Amino acid sequence: MKKTLRFKIVDVLLIIMMILPLLAGIALRVMTKPAEEGITITGAMVFKSIPAPLQPLLISEANVNSWLVMLTITALVFYMTHGIRAGVKCRRTLAAEWIVEKTDGLIAQNMGPFFREFSPFIAAILGLSAFSSLSSLVGLFPPTSDFSTIFGWGLLVFGLITYYKLKGGAWNYVKGYFEPIPFFAPLNVIGEIAMPVSMSFRHYGNILSGSVISALVASALGGLSRSVFGSLAETFPVLQVGIPAVLSVYFDVFSGCLQAFIFSMLTMLNISGGFPEELYLKRQEKKLARRAKRAGGEENKAKTAA
Repeated sequence: MKKTLRFKIVDVLLIIMMILPLLAGIALRVMTKPAEEGITITGAMVFKSIPAPLQPLLISEANVNSWLVMLTITALVFYMTHGIRAGVKCRRTLAAEWIVEKTDGLIAQNMGPFFREFSPFIAAILGLSAFSSLSSLVGLFPPTSDFSTIFGWGLLVFGLITYYKLKGGAWNYVKGYFEPIPFFAPLNVIGEIAMPVSMSFRHYGNILSGSVISALVASALGGLSRSVFGSLAETFPVLQVGIPAVLSVYFDVFSGCLQAFIFSMLTMLNISGGFPEELYLKRQEKKLARRAKRAGGEENKAKTAA
């Protein structure tokens, strides 16, 4: 099936919708970031502070860029799936199908058939984490370099882990803190609380350290250029050309995608590992038996009354 004019126009609009959020983020950074000299390693800029009961609610660069990345991903998803229903086969629709198949395979391999509906959630974590880290390639502050962003993801995953642990029963959940012996209860509680913190610090630390190392190496190469090439380096920093780009391939591209994959794997393993499937199935069987018994009793009462 050939692409119609309407199909091509929609494609162009979706591409524009992918690019506009990134351009808006770049423009915002250019207009709000103060002039800097030398090495400056700072966190996300705070645009607004809203008073709140416990502490001020900060609207930071990381929050804004997270939403811009989500808008870009949303437009990208619509672009990749545009034409599937119309029967138009192209590389991007094949790529979309490949992503779905691989995500389903990850879920089946690491979580089992009970969690097959988790594919969209895991794909969202992978995409948001990877694109947030890669946003530094276009000059944006990567949201994954802000601990509050990653910690929010960790709390969400922790909530899901606790939810599925409770499917085995509240008593079974509480009892798990006193295993293998009651003396271990405080350690088990600390370990439970430390889970989202450790997941967040692992992701945040690797992304931030890459940004810091890249900035330090680029600055050092600038100083070395001035020492070796003198006045020529003032107009053309010879050693700063190429080498920082190679480092960026590792720290921004490879490391960013790797940390997204690791965070997703930890999410899958922790959720499925904490789910007491056997106890849950037994509880479901007991519930069904009680319902059947209750329905049978009501049926007998109806027959007796008749």
